[in-house]
Amino acid sequence: MTTVRYGSRLKRAVTFHVPLVLMVGATLFPFYWMVITSIRPDRELYNVQMNPFFTLHPTLKHFQDLFALTMFAHWAWNTLFIATVSTAISLSCGLLAGYALARLQFRWAAPLGTLIFVTYLVPPTLLFIPLGDVVKTFGIGDTPWAVILTYPTFLIPFCTWLLMGYFKTIPREIEECARIDGASRLQAMIRISFPLAVPGILSAGIFAFTLSWNEFLYALVFLSSPQQKTIPIGVFTELVRGDVFYWGPLMAGALLGSIPVALVYSFFVEHYVTALTGAVKG
Repeated sequence: MTTVRYGSRLKRAVTFHVPLVLMVGATLFPFYWMVITSIRPDRELYNVQMNPFFTLHPTLKHFQDLFALTMFAHWAWNTLFIATVSTAISLSCGLLAGYALARLQFRWAAPLGTLIFVTYLVPPTLLFIPLGDVVKTFGIGDTPWAVILTYPTFLIPFCTWLLMGYFKTIPREIEECARIDGASRLQAMIRISFPLAVPGILSAGIFAFTLSWNEFLYALVFLSSPQQKTIPIGVFTELVRGDVFYWGPLMAGALLGSIPVALVYSFFVEHYVTALTGAVKG
């Protein structure tokens, strides 16, 4: 019995625990590297004989230089504003479109839902040229609205697809009962379907916020002034000059820029997984 139990534990460790530890380690290693690099003094960063995986003399000088020598605080505000407004616009449109495709009976509803999701797969490199003409025509170049109005081109399709799948998991009978009791379709949608779809809404919002926060190409093309840049663009353009990389402030900026997204995921991870599972099943 002891031998069998030991063999079962060994098999479970080999097939579950060891792969899990390796996966978690590989996932967290970039964050560990950012933390170590951001707190290491320059004499250790540029000394190849020093062990790169730890430091004996941690310092916050790189964080101080990041705020003193760059406009990081302004970049953070720009990123938060752009991500929040873009997420609100995309989530509002995706919520209504997802509900309509999942609940309303009309011709080509299913192919239209698939077509909307396929548009999400179009590479941004094919879209930024025509979108550049649109931005130039409206005269909003080098302003936050240049990216706020272009981000929904890839956020709305995914939000619509995810919410459409999640609405399909909500039984129609619940809304039909509300309609029988005298509620209009709009009232049933707002008071019944939307509250039940909160996990899906949170999931779509997290996804849209993350993409808006980390988006690089459109921000690089449409934002040129230092005071208008977002964190990904500001850190890249101001702390990488030719072949010179300011690794300390660079990693400090990358670390601070990744913390908000990590916090959002940690607070809503259960809703996120639930909504994705429901959307795929739907």
